[in-house]
Amino acid sequence: MTIPTISPIHDDALARALTAAIDNKTKPPGSLGMLESMAHRIGLIQRTTQPCVAEPALIVFAGDHGVTEEGISAYPQSVTWQMVENFLAGGAAINVFARQNGCALHIVDAGVNHDFGTRAGLLDRKVAHGTRNFAREAAMTPQQCAQAMEHGAELAANLAGNVLGFGEMGIGNTTSAAAIMHALTQLPAADCVGAGTGLPAAGVLHKQQVVQQAVARHAAVHRFAPLDVLASFGGFEIAMMVGAMLKGAAQRKVLLIDGFIVTSALLVAAKLQPAILDYCVFAHCSDEHGHRRLLEMLGAEPVLQMGLRLGEGTGSVLALPMLQAAVNFLCEMATFDSAGVSGNVSGQAA
Repeated sequence: MTIPTISPIHDDALARALTAAIDNKTKPPGSLGMLESMAHRIGLIQRTTQPCVAEPALIVFAGDHGVTEEGISAYPQSVTWQMVENFLAGGAAINVFARQNGCALHIVDAGVNHDFGTRAGLLDRKVAHGTRNFAREAAMTPQQCAQAMEHGAELAANLAGNVLGFGEMGIGNTTSAAAIMHALTQLPAADCVGAGTGLPAAGVLHKQQVVQQAVARHAAVHRFAPLDVLASFGGFEIAMMVGAMLKGAAQRKVLLIDGFIVTSALLVAAKLQPAILDYCVFAHCSDEHGHRRLLEMLGAEPVLQMGLRLGEGTGSVLALPMLQAAVNFLCEMATFDSAGVSGNVSGQAA
């Protein structure tokens, strides 16, 4: 796909106006903590001092991974398609939390190793029946990778709202995300690989060895440009997220970033267009080993710290009320003048 140009959000005049509006609310300066910085960021993204959360949506991309042949998951590959069925039936955690928070939910078959047929509620963008085993060969061809990114961009472009969250489902995708992180950051594999679906210590060590050896093997072929890394180690669901993120930011949507796998997709997108980070709100810090280090490298401050490691976009939807609170206080909270309250310039509570 053609990579869209993403402009930084900073605007000096608007930034000053937002700071003044936030500081003039009936509270000590800075007393709403992260909600204040979040309101400021959303205002800059939307180019207004009256930002809003309108028609928030989350896309769950599902795909299978050939690297499961290496025994890197505690669950069989069939769980991917079974969980897609659970999403379609409305019974997964992401369904519950999306309903609770008024978030539109879209389920995408990016490349599941299963034939669903025509199904209500399922968006069929299948590139292939899962990727190849990247321990032996590139996971995707460059053409497949580009196709997946195009599908993601098209899906993002067709959503009307101004907040876009991302979720994923795919047995083996923490291994894919760890390989992407290892290749693009040059951090040791041990810093990137975790338990995923619940591997014991010996399983984590094996997974680490698979990632380390695969990245070393591909290094002889590629110089690890971002799209090389994505095609070599990614999944179709990860590539679609990259395309959707780039398109969403180009449309000045707020990007709500979930856990480790979603953040690995963002890492690729940020290598392509660094300004995309301006458009991101990081929902949480996952319990998956490597996510904290990845967030640190991206300069990210997660909204929630809840020990989550489910995926599906659950952290993103759980953080959505915090976005709503941020724009609501900015738009609805009284100012010192309107409330007849004396301004507290000291920043100390009365």
